[in-house]
Amino acid sequence: MPSTLRCLALSLTVGLAISTVAVTAQDAPSWAYPVNPPDFKPRVDDGTPRRVPDSTAGYTVTQLRDLFAAPVWHPEEHPALPPIVAQGRKPAVFACGVCHRADGPGGPENANIAGLPAAYIIQQMADYKSGARTTTLPDRAPQKNMIALSKAITDDEVREAAAYFSARTPRHNVRVVEAADVPKTVVGGWFLADARTGEREPIGARIIEMPENTEQFENRDTHSRFVAYVPPGSIAKGKALAAGVPDRIASCATCHGADLKGLAGIPPIVGRSPSYAVRQLIEFKNGARNGTAAALMKPVVAGMTLDEMIALAAYLSSQAP
Repeated sequence: MPSTLRCLALSLTVGLAISTVAVTAQDAPSWAYPVNPPDFKPRVDDGTPRRVPDSTAGYTVTQLRDLFAAPVWHPEEHPALPPIVAQGRKPAVFACGVCHRADGPGGPENANIAGLPAAYIIQQMADYKSGARTTTLPDRAPQKNMIALSKAITDDEVREAAAYFSARTPRHNVRVVEAADVPKTVVGGWFLADARTGEREPIGARIIEMPENTEQFENRDTHSRFVAYVPPGSIAKGKALAAGVPDRIASCATCHGADLKGLAGIPPIVGRSPSYAVRQLIEFKNGARNGTAAALMKPVVAGMTLDEMIALAAYLSSQAP
């Protein structure tokens, strides 16, 4: 039996008799779906070129906000960007390299797409376009923009971008830290950032993921790194969940491979943003993500609690991609 069919059969077996409890927009955890506050003020452009470590490039804030021009800070690390990645196509198709960065690491607000199978990327764009993939919070700009963009992008452009990003080697850019208390945060640019007040608060049932250097990340530097605070004990608990829970949660390795780095068109799930991972588990559970591939995940997440999603995401993110 092909691996995909084995996954589907196992998922359906595990999911029998489990009732799905949907997570609604009202229930969506704010830490996993940061939405810019009404009084959010973007950086002011004083005309000074911004710089990042280990790069001779410089871009003004206005240039960094241009959705049709992806900044390239480290050109020696990847081939020249294809046109759709570098500048997109006006008026409706933003440059892929703006949000996902020049070689695909993205950020907590969207997705790390470096090294994903090209077929998987193509399918996700098709799912956005058909409406099979939506989001719990449709007013959240990163997902709203992806859905809108998918209606205008051509199949050839999708294939070009998919081939480029699939060939990039993902870096482990998230440091997972178990902690009972965390720095207070603010929302900036659709992601959480350290409020820099020195205040701390209990972590509770949350993942608090933020850039280690907010300005570097706002400058769209592909070398940006993140710290993800998770509740104490999360990594060990997540490791056990990844191995599977009899009659309730299938082992992740069944579909994603023994090292969880993907099989054929099934994506790798280690070493990436835990905030993003939790959002996707929620989207699978509440039906915002549908389609052929989603059918494999739905029975697996049907009985998962939010605490289990947090633990699983913490473990997966802690592992090298």
